[in-house]
Formats: sequence, C-alpha cells, structure tokens
Amino acid sequence: MTRAPGRRRSPGGQVTIADVARHAGVAASTVSYVLSGKRVISAVTRDRVLASVRALGYHPNAGARALASRRANVIALVLPLRTGMQVPVVMQFATAVVTTARRFDHDVLLVTSDEGPAGLRRITGSAMVDGVLLMDVELEDSRVPLLRELALPSVLIGHPTDTTGLACVDLDFHRAGEVCVEHLAGLGHRRVALLGAPAAVYGRGTGFAHRTRAGVVAAAARLGVDAVALPCEEGPAAVRRDLGALLDRHPDVSALVVQNESAVGPVLTALPALGRRVPRDVSVVAICPDQFAEQAGLTSVPVPAEEVGRQAVALLMRRLRDDSVPEVTLLVPRLTVRDSTAAPARTGR
Repeated sequence: MTRAPGRRRSPGGQVTIADVARHAGVAASTVSYVLSGKRVISAVTRDRVLASVRALGYHPNAGARALASRRANVIALVLPLRTGMQVPVVMQFATAVVTTARRFDHDVLLVTSDEGPAGLRRITGSAMVDGVLLMDVELEDSRVPLLRELALPSVLIGHPTDTTGLACVDLDFHRAGEVCVEHLAGLGHRRVALLGAPAAVYGRGTGFAHRTRAGVVAAAARLGVDAVALPCEEGPAAVRRDLGALLDRHPDVSALVVQNESAVGPVLTALPALGRRVPRDVSVVAICPDQFAEQAGLTSVPVPAEEVGRQAVALLMRRLRDDSVPEVTLLVPRLTVRDSTAAPARTGR
C-alpha cells in the first residue's frame, strides 16, 4: 500500500527538496529533474511534484541552485542612456525584459552601454550573469566581435550589418518606413519628409534610425514620391526651428513621418503656429509607442517594446539551453490609421 505523503519539514522549518519529495511520494532526484527540466518526467508525476511545491511553499535556494547548475540565474541587460535615446521607450524594453525574465526564474542586472566592449568584457568575465541582452545596436557595433568570441550566450535587441553567428530581434524598421510612405502615397501625397532621430543617433550608426530612413527613401522611389529626410533635435525650440527650416525649403511638403518620440508633441504644436493644420494641410504619421499615438490621435506604426523584450528573453533562454535560434527575428510593423492623416488639400507638382 502506498503511504500517504507526509507533511513533515526538515529541522529549522525551511522547506527542502527532501520535504517536497516526501510530500509528493517521489525521490528527491525526481523533484530536482522536474524543477530543472533536465529530464523528461511523466505529466502525472510532474503535476504531483508541482502541487507539492505549491502546497509547501518551496522556493529553491538561489545559492545552492547556482552551485549545482553552475549558473547565476541572472541575465544582464545592457541599455542605452545617452544622447538621442528616449528614456521612456528604453524603460518599456527594460520592464518587459525584467518581467519576462522572472517567468523564467531569472533576475536582471541593468548595465549602461557607455563602457562599450570593455564594460561588456567586465560583466561577462565576472561570472555574475548567465547571458547578455544588448540594446542600442549600431550597424558596425564595436561590441559584436567580442560577443562572437565569448562563450556566454547573448541576444541583441536590434541588429548590425553582419549578423553571422548572432541572435537578434527587432521591429522591421526598414519595412516600417516603407509602410508609412505607402499609406501617405495611397492618400495622394507626393511630397513627404522624414523627421528622424537626433543627429547624434545617426552619427553613431544606430541601426533602427538608418533602416527607417532607408525604408522611407526606398518606398518613395518605388512609388514616385519625392522624399526628404533629416534629423530632428530634441526640445520644442529645436523642433520648431528644424520644422520651420524644412517647410521654408520645401513648402509643398504635405506629409511628415516622425521617428522621434520626444518630437511628436512639439511637431503637433509647431505646425499650427507655422500656418499648417493637421491633417488638412499636413498629414502626420509617427513611429512611436502605441499608447502615445492613441492619446494624440496619431496615425502610427507602433514600436512594440514589450513584445520585442519578451522575445529577446525567450531567445536568450533557448540559447542557455543550447537550442538553435534564428540569427534575425524581425517583427512585422502594423499601421494604425487615426485622425492625423488625410488626402492632401493641394497635390500640384
């Protein structure tokens, strides 16, 4: 006859694997395999073990688990806090990474990217982390050769020109630029302008900014639309200056694509002051977080920070298990039409 599971705890009151095994009526090694996933355990046994874990309130000891698995159960997120980067958007990525990592029983060490390859080497050489997520990826990123040398698994949020041997995830920003122009061309616009990221972002070779600009230019050429692209600095005064200069040089521009979250509000404020109404005189499409676009009534291509963050962590967990992953995962952009775009009032060439 099978003995009913006991409810005794080890001396000191702290629940151990042995307590869980006794409660579930299985060997301690079986509990370990269920929790680590290192062996296939039948669904019935697995469910019984997990029920005992919940009933006893068992929490694996992080130090003992790390010693046993030779893992820290911590991943590093190298995030950008420098000129031209929008902190609210960066923190959306960070929040998604942290919450997803916890579902995989990992904590997150936040590291700023200003140290470059030296900082990356310091982190990975300390045995503090099991893997690395890297943001603010440049087309010719100086950190990529080091990532290829390191045994430590990594995933890039963004992708360099050469993705050989890497794992990268991002919004398809080239396609996002194309989608914006296709929408505007479909409405009849024949002269459009991209107000992009600050000049420093382009100067660093940051991938998302260059790819969006390339997408805008490519779609415009394909559709017979005249397009001009220029960086846009931060702050209301700078936005009004840049926008005013653009309209002075190109008074027949009838639509704007804005890829600078901090500039969207000032653009919408400056246009009426410059004698342009939205959307009657100038249509506006933004590439920005969806909640902001929705509040402002903007036609937009959302930056899916939460989804990218979740996928980045999932890819890194697969790499930690030595599973194969694609070199590049690109999320398909989607355009949501709101009140800021309409057919142009004047379409003469």
